[in-house]
Amino acid sequence: MTVRFITLGCKTNIYESEAMAQLFEAAGYTVVSSGSADICVINTCTVTGTGASKSLKQIRRARRENPNAVLAVTGCLAQTEADRLREAENIDVLIGVSGRDKIVSLCEAAQGGKRTDRVEDISKTARFEELGIVHRQRRIRAEIKIEDGCNNFCSYCKIPYARGPVRSRNIDKIAEEAAAIAADGYSEIVLTGIHIGSYGRDLKDGTGLIDVMETVSRSAPGLRLRLGSLEPVMITEEFTRRAAELGGLCPQFHLSLQSGCDRTLSAMHRHYSAEEYRRGVANLRTAFPDSAITTDLIVGFPGETEADFEESRRFCEEIGFAQMHIFPYSVREGTLAARLPNRVSDEVKTERAHIMLSLAADMKRRFCEGFIGKQLPVLFEQQKNGMWSGMTENYMEVRCKSTEALRGRLAEVKLSDYRSDGEYLIGEMVD
Repeated sequence: MTVRFITLGCKTNIYESEAMAQLFEAAGYTVVSSGSADICVINTCTVTGTGASKSLKQIRRARRENPNAVLAVTGCLAQTEADRLREAENIDVLIGVSGRDKIVSLCEAAQGGKRTDRVEDISKTARFEELGIVHRQRRIRAEIKIEDGCNNFCSYCKIPYARGPVRSRNIDKIAEEAAAIAADGYSEIVLTGIHIGSYGRDLKDGTGLIDVMETVSRSAPGLRLRLGSLEPVMITEEFTRRAAELGGLCPQFHLSLQSGCDRTLSAMHRHYSAEEYRRGVANLRTAFPDSAITTDLIVGFPGETEADFEESRRFCEEIGFAQMHIFPYSVREGTLAARLPNRVSDEVKTERAHIMLSLAADMKRRFCEGFIGKQLPVLFEQQKNGMWSGMTENYMEVRCKSTEALRGRLAEVKLSDYRSDGEYLIGEMVD
C-alpha cells in the first residue's frame, strides 16, 4: 500500500507531514513523492489567502488525479474552514490540527467505506500532540517541533484560531529526538513550531526557549543548531549571553517585524515597538557580530499611509536585513483586521511591495558581499545549474563546482563573488 503527502505552508507543516509519514511507514506503507497512491494526504495552510487558495486547488487536483484513493485532508485550512470543506469537497478523512496521531487507522477505516470527521475545538486543547520521534527526515537539515499554538492574536492573523493556544512539548522528548537525529548523521537541527518564543508559557515552571536550546545542544553535541522565527522582545542580554555560550548556534535570526512604523504595529496588535525591535537586534549583533537578521514584512495594511510606509522603509534600511520576505496585506476573514476601514488598494500594495523588494535585494547584496574573501563552512543540499548549492551558518546561499557528490556534506569554502541575478555567492572548495 502506498501513501503520498502534499504539504503546503510552513516548516512546521513539513515536519508534521514527516511525522505522519513515519506513522504510515511503521504500519507497513510505502511513502511515494509523486504519482498515484492508495492514500493521499493534503496538509493544508491558511496563513494567507494565497495559501488557502493553493490548498483548495491541491485538494481538488488530488481527487481528480486519484479518484479511487482515500483522500485525507488535515492542517490549518481543515481546522478553520471545516464546514466549507465538508460541503464542497469529496473528502474521506477530515482532521484539523489534533488527532493526527490516529491518521493511519482513520485512513484504513475509510478504505473500508467509513468516512471520518475529526475537527475538534482547538481553543480548548491543552495537550501537545506527540506524533513520535521523527529521526529519518527527507531533508538535509533535520527539524524538531518543540511547541504548537500561539496566544498573540495579531489583528491580521488566523493562526491562533487554526492552531489554538500554546502547548509546549515535553523537553525529554525533544532531547530524545535530538539524540536520534545526531545518531542518524545529520549536521544541523532546526527548532520549529508555531511560536517557538512562547515555549514554556503553559508549563509555568520557568522553562523557556533558551532551556530547550541548551538541552538540544547537550543531546546532539557537534551539530549546528538553527532557530525558527523569534519575537524581538525575547532577545534580552541574558538570552543572547546564554545563546552565545552554546557554541554551535547558527548566527541567523529570523525576527518577525511586519512593520517598522509604530502606528501600524499598534493596529496590527504586535506586542513590541520599533525601538524594542532595534534593541533586540543590537543585543544579537553584540553577541553574534556576523549574524544575519532576517524578517517578514507586510505592506498595505489597512490604514497604512504613505508616511507610515516610508517610516517602515527607513526602519528596514536602518536595520540592514540580510533577507526580507515581503507580503502584501491579505484579508483573512474572521480576523479583526478584516473589519478595519481605509483599506489600501491593490495597486498601491503592489507598488509598495516592489519598493521593499528592491530594498531587500540591495541589503542582501551588501550583506553577502561583506563576506567575499572569507572562508566559511557550507552545508551542501542540492545541485543547481551544474553547481552544488548549500547554506552557510548565517544562511547565505553558496554555489561551488565539484566533481564529487556534495549532498549532505559540510565543507569549508572560500567565497569569491556574489551573483545579484540569483542572489547567491560563488565559492571554491578548500582542501
